Amino acid sequence: MLLPGSTIGVLGGGQLGRMLAMEARRMGYRVRALDADPGACAAPFAEVTVAPLDDVDAALELATHCDVLTIETEHVPAAVLAQIETRREVHPNAAALATVQDRLRQREFLRRHGLPQTAWAGVDDLPGLERALQTIGRPAVLKTRTEGYDGKGQARIGAGDDPAAALAAIGHAPAVLEAWVSYEREISVILGRGRNGDIAIYPVAENEHRHHVLHITRAPARIAPAVAARARELGAAVAEALGHVGVMAIEMFLLPDGELLVNEIAPRTHNSGHYTLGGCVTSQFEQHLRAICGLPLGDVTQPRPALMLNLLGDLWLDEAPPLAHILAHPGARLHLYGKAPRAGRKLGHVLVLGDDLDDAQAWADSIVG
Repeated sequence: MLLPGSTIGVLGGGQLGRMLAMEARRMGYRVRALDADPGACAAPFAEVTVAPLDDVDAALELATHCDVLTIETEHVPAAVLAQIETRREVHPNAAALATVQDRLRQREFLRRHGLPQTAWAGVDDLPGLERALQTIGRPAVLKTRTEGYDGKGQARIGAGDDPAAALAAIGHAPAVLEAWVSYEREISVILGRGRNGDIAIYPVAENEHRHHVLHITRAPARIAPAVAARARELGAAVAEALGHVGVMAIEMFLLPDGELLVNEIAPRTHNSGHYTLGGCVTSQFEQHLRAICGLPLGDVTQPRPALMLNLLGDLWLDEAPPLAHILAHPGARLHLYGKAPRAGRKLGHVLVLGDDLDDAQAWADSIVG
C-alpha cells in the first residue's frame, strides 16, 4: 500500500494527467510526468520530464524517482511499459495496454472472451478491404489499428463509396473494417479495479457526440435498470479478463432491441467520466490513484444527476468565451485545462448538477449553439 508522500509517475501530461495530478496533490502524493511539451497541462501540478512518450531512456529515468507509474493516454508504446516493468510497478501493465491500443487485438480479445461486439474484419491492403466488404457489407467503417481518436483515422464506406479512397483517407493499412451500427444510445461504463480484484462501478453514463468529438455526457443514463445492470456486468467482465488495475472506460452501443455491443476500451481515466469529479463521492481520478496505490476503492455514489459539457477551442476563436455566463449558473463547475485555443481542441469542461438534466442540457446548448 502506497500512502501519501509516495511519488506517482504519469506517462503523458495532457488534461487527464493534469486532473490526476491535482487529485494526487490534494491527497498528499508527489507527481512526476513525462511529456514532450514543457508547457503540458499537468506542468503546474507535476514535475515534468520533457521527452517523447516513446523515449525509453527518459521513461526509465522517470521511473527511478517514482513508487508506481501509470498512463493518461493509451498511445504510450506498450514496449515502454514493458521496460518500466523491469524496475517499477506500472498500471495498466504492458500486456493489457498492448491488447487495447491496437483495434485488431482489442476485437480479437473481445471475441476470445465471448463479449458482444459488431461484426469486423482485419484489413492488410486494398484486396483485403474488398474481401472484407463482401463479408461485412455496407455501410461500414474503416479504422486505423492504432492512434485513432475523436473520429481521426476513420472513414465510412457507403453503398457507392470507393474502398481505395477510404483506405487513402485513413492514411495506411493495416486497418480494421467494422460493420456500421445503428444504435439508440452510446453509453459509458466507468469503473475502478483494485490490485486485489475489487471492482467499483460508477452510474452508467450516456454520451452525445458532435463531429466525432464528445459533446455532452449525462449521468445517470436514460436507460432501463436491466440495461444498466447488463452494462455493468459487461464492464466488469472486460476489466477482469484484462487483469486491469486502475480506472477504465468501456464504451458501448445500446441497440433498439435493448442489446449492448462493446465499442471501445480505454484503460485509463476518460472524458466521459469527468462527471465524477464533483458529481460523485470519489472522482475517477482519486479512484485511479487508490487502485494503483493498493488502497481500498472509494465510494462511487452519485448524490445528484450530472451533465458534463466539453468546451472546445472554437468558443475562443471569434470572440471572448462565455465564461461569465457559465459562472453565473449556480450549479455549474468550470474546469479549464490551461491549453492554447485551437478549433476542435478540448480546452475545458463544465459540470452541472441538478435534478432536471433536460434543463441543464438546454442551458449547455445555449453556450455552444
